[in-house]
Amino acid sequence: MSDASPPAGPTPTHAAILLFPAVTQLDFSGPLEVLQRVPDLQVDLVAQSLDPVTCAAFGSSGLRVLPSAKFENLARTDILLVPGGPGVSAVIGDPEVLTFLRRLAAHARYVTSVCTGSLILGAAGLLQGYRATTHWAHHQWLAPLGAIPVHERVVIDRNRVTGAGVSAGIDLALTLVAEIWGERRARSAQLSMEYDPQPPFDAGSPAKAPAELVASMRERLQPLTERTGVAVATAAVRLHSS
Repeated sequence: MSDASPPAGPTPTHAAILLFPAVTQLDFSGPLEVLQRVPDLQVDLVAQSLDPVTCAAFGSSGLRVLPSAKFENLARTDILLVPGGPGVSAVIGDPEVLTFLRRLAAHARYVTSVCTGSLILGAAGLLQGYRATTHWAHHQWLAPLGAIPVHERVVIDRNRVTGAGVSAGIDLALTLVAEIWGERRARSAQLSMEYDPQPPFDAGSPAKAPAELVASMRERLQPLTERTGVAVATAAVRLHSS
């Protein structure tokens, strides 16, 4: 848990999770599964329109998700969560999305992200001077956006909470619930989900996976990381000139 006191204010009653084309499904559905187990917390999936959003697909058709709110109908939220995915490079350059995030972040009690969602927060100018993490293959893009890169599963810096890649979203949400509602509520959510990870292989991070597997995965992800890097470079220039 963070050494810093959580932001003052009433207990959160609303959370907003951003959706966009080619979002990684587990980035948002993991935290959603945790947060929807908190009594009296309304969770909205918010997008630019109420049209179905197609999630990222890796060799098959992507899951289609229906947003429950659109930008113009959401005045504020207590918890803002931004997931990542292959679609991040497009979102980083979308002024409508970035303006919306800045508007909600101005009054949110917590501003959070999972995976490369932190790069979207960074492009909106919401991570400058904050410690943050992201997916291991995209870590190099945090600093150009003004964040202080940290290689940890979940990073809390004041009211910014960022998670590492994909599955870290569950850990982030449990950490957030403990920060706000206490460990008992978080432990109850974990137990109700039977979240008891026992992976068959110890290869979930570059530090643990065999070197040849890490190299192979970096090569496979290179087109995506390069595309993200181009978008980040453009966003960084925009931030520094504003």
